[in-house]
Amino acid sequence: MADNRPIGIFDSGVGGLTVAGEIIKALPNEKLIYFGDTARVPYGSKSTDTVNKFACEIAEFLQGFDVKAIVIACNTVSSNSYDVLSEKFDVPFIEVVSPGVNACLAATKNKKVGVIGTPATVTSRAYEKKLKALDGEIEVYSKACPLFVPLVEECLTYGEIASLTVKMYLEELKALGIDSLILGCTHYPIMKECIGRFMGDNVNIVNPARLSALTLKKYLEDNNITGDQRDNISPEFYVSDLNQQKFGEICRLAMGDVYEARKISLGNI
Repeated sequence: MADNRPIGIFDSGVGGLTVAGEIIKALPNEKLIYFGDTARVPYGSKSTDTVNKFACEIAEFLQGFDVKAIVIACNTVSSNSYDVLSEKFDVPFIEVVSPGVNACLAATKNKKVGVIGTPATVTSRAYEKKLKALDGEIEVYSKACPLFVPLVEECLTYGEIASLTVKMYLEELKALGIDSLILGCTHYPIMKECIGRFMGDNVNIVNPARLSALTLKKYLEDNNITGDQRDNISPEFYVSDLNQQKFGEICRLAMGDVYEARKISLGNI
């Protein structure tokens, strides 16, 4: 028997829309409830305690929709708050770090890989620890790229500003001879074209979003909780601060379609 409860998904802002788009492709008969904490983005420069607090507030909001699973479409939260959320809430959580690690290990040939993310994700060393646990010979070079998130949030993902910022952050990684680069923030796939152009054809750009969607699909199938909805499955989007025009533009960049969102308040916002 089908389980037509919705799937929750959240991010510090709109980067998680890249994951939402992949989930819709992989699971077209599932209903999605998305929350983006656009009033408090970015999370990457905040303390772990603050990130945990925000993540718990959002999980509680999503539980109000009787979701059957929650996808943490945020590398900062996945790296810092997964255990806290799993212990506090009686709902399964899918994080985005492990799928990126597995995809990177499959892609690399010279075992020299780069990881880019927010300061909080890089400081957590979540990718490095998981990569080295699975392959002790791997060389991991990490770089925090804090300006990428505001560039995406402001729809400045191409042009001179984006290109110069990419060059500033990634020149060092490129010089190290890595053959794979993990986009360790769900905002970054929206800049994938600009990043790939700078890194060149010899570097695999690893986007964890698709692998995260497939991880979710396998979890639902393994636990016999897949949905079979045909009607009323348009995704619902909620944000803590809203510029409708900008949100629609980022949806177009991340998902290939334009959607509207509703503004709601959580915690002290």
